Amino acid sequence: MGIDDKISNASEEAAGKLKEGAGRATDDERLEAEGRADQTHANLKQAGEKIKDAFRS
Repeated sequence: MGIDDKISNASEEAAGKLKEGAGRATDDERLEAEGRADQTHANLKQAGEKIKDAFRS
């Protein structure tokens, strides 16, 4: 996994956490769900990159 991919995935995950927190703070269920979805998407991309790295070694 390249460093740029790691940074991109980490920032996407952080943005998802912020969205989720903002949704929780404002009682906006849609925003909270969007944040959780963003985090899940970032985690899936990280897992895919780790699998690709495992096959490269």
